[in-house]
Amino acid sequence: MKIVVCIKQVPDTKGGVQFNPDGTLNRGAMLAIMNPDDKAGLEAALRLKDQYDAEVTVLTMGLPKASEVLVEAMAMGADKAVLVTDRVLGGADTWATSTTLAGALRNLDYDLIITGRQAIDGDTAQVGPQISEHLNIPVISYAQDLKVDGDSVIVERQFEDRHHVIKAKMPCLVTALAELNEPRYMTPGGIFDAYEKEITEMHRDDLIDVEDANLGLKGSPTKIAKASDKVRKGTGEQVNLDPEASVAYLLETLEKKHVI
Repeated sequence: MKIVVCIKQVPDTKGGVQFNPDGTLNRGAMLAIMNPDDKAGLEAALRLKDQYDAEVTVLTMGLPKASEVLVEAMAMGADKAVLVTDRVLGGADTWATSTTLAGALRNLDYDLIITGRQAIDGDTAQVGPQISEHLNIPVISYAQDLKVDGDSVIVERQFEDRHHVIKAKMPCLVTALAELNEPRYMTPGGIFDAYEKEITEMHRDDLIDVEDANLGLKGSPTKIAKASDKVRKGTGEQVNLDPEASVAYLLETLEKKHVI
C-alpha cells in the first residue's frame, strides 16, 4: 500500500501573526509548526504502515523553509518526502494550492491520500476535497476513525452530534481531524535517519496537467480585502458593589443586552 500525506507548515499563532503589504501571511518572519490536523493524518498513515507495511510519502508546498516539517515527518516514521516550491506558486489561495498539489500528486503512486481537515492559518477545509476533484477520486472528509479493509477504507466521518460510517474503494482521499489520534513523538534514531534522507524537490515544470493561469497569487480567485492580527479585547466594565447589588446589576445588564 502506498500512502501520500499532504502536510503544511503553518504559523505558530501563539508567537503572533505578520502580514505582507498585499494581505498574505509573511510566513518567513514567523515561527512555524506542522498543522495539527495534518499531523493526525500523518499518524494515521504511520499506523497503517505499522499494520500493513505501507509506504508513506509526505508532500508539502511552500518556501524552502517548509522542508522542516518534512524532516519532522520523516523523523516520526515517513519513508519519503517531496517539497513543491517555486516563486510562481507564492500567494496561492485554496484553488491554486489544490491545483498545485494535484499536479505534484500526478507524479506519485498512491492508493490513499490523507490530508488534514483544514489548516489553522486559513480554516477553509477546502484543499483536501478540491484535490480529490482535480484527481477525480472519492473523498471522505472529517475522519475521526480510519481503517483499511482489503482495497477499501472504512471511515467514521464526524457529523454534528453523531457520525457516518462510509466505505470507499481506493484510490481515494481522506481528510483527518486532529481528534483522530494522538500523534507519536520523533525518536532520536528517527531524527538521525531523517537528516540522512533526501527530500525530493518539485518545481513549476514538474507539475502535470496544470495551467499557469491557475497558479500562485495571479491564479487565485480569492481576494483579501483586509487582514489583521486577532483583535485584543478590552478590560470591560468594572464595578465595585456588595454581593446583593452585584447580582442585581448583573441581571439588569444581561436583560438590557437581551441575553436573558
